[in-house]
Amino acid sequence: MQTLYFYTAVVGGVILVLQTALMIFAGTETDIDTDVDVDLDADAGLDLDNVDHADHVGDASDAFAKVLSFKTIVAFLTFFGLTGLACLEAGVDSTWTFIASVGAGLAALYIVAWLMAMLWKLRSDGNEDLRNAIGTKGKVYLRIPGNQQGIGKVTLTVQGRQITRKAVTTGSEIPTGTVVDVVALSGDDTLKVETVSTA
Repeated sequence: MQTLYFYTAVVGGVILVLQTALMIFAGTETDIDTDVDVDLDADAGLDLDNVDHADHVGDASDAFAKVLSFKTIVAFLTFFGLTGLACLEAGVDSTWTFIASVGAGLAALYIVAWLMAMLWKLRSDGNEDLRNAIGTKGKVYLRIPGNQQGIGKVTLTVQGRQITRKAVTTGSEIPTGTVVDVVALSGDDTLKVETVSTA
C-alpha cells in the first residue's frame, strides 16, 4: 500500500504543479481540463435520456458529473497519496490509513469542484447573456425530449463563443445532431428551441 500511496501522491502532485504553472504563466486553463459531461446518446448510440427513472435520480447523476473533472481527480489522487504516506509514517493502522486517505481525497475533490464552480460563475457573470441566443441557430448535442418532458442540450455560438446549454422544446422530440432555432428562454439557463423549418 505504501507504494500505491507514493505513486498516487507523486503523479497527482506533479500534474497539480504543472496545471498551476500553466494557469499562472499561460493565463488560461489547458484543454485537458474538461469537465466530464459525456454524451452517451451521441457517442455510443445509447438512449439514456428517457429511461423511466424518478427525477431525483437524474438530478443526482447530474450533480455527480459536475464534480468530476481532470482537476478534481488530480486533487483526489494527490491528497489520497499524501494522507496515506503521512498516516503510515505516523504508524496508523493500515485500515484506518486507507479510510483517512479516501476521506481526504474526497474532501479535496469536492473542495476543488466547489472552487471551480465559483470561479466559473464569476467568469461567466456579466459576460454571457443568453438572451442574445434568441433568434440564433444551434445543434442538438444531447437529445431533447418532446413536449417539455425533459431537458436536452444544444451547442451554439453566443457573443463569439461556442457554448453548450440546456434546452427544452414544446414540439416533438428532437434527436441529436438536429439543427434548431432558439425561440425563447425557459428559465435563467435553459433555452427553448424548435426544429428548423425546411419549408
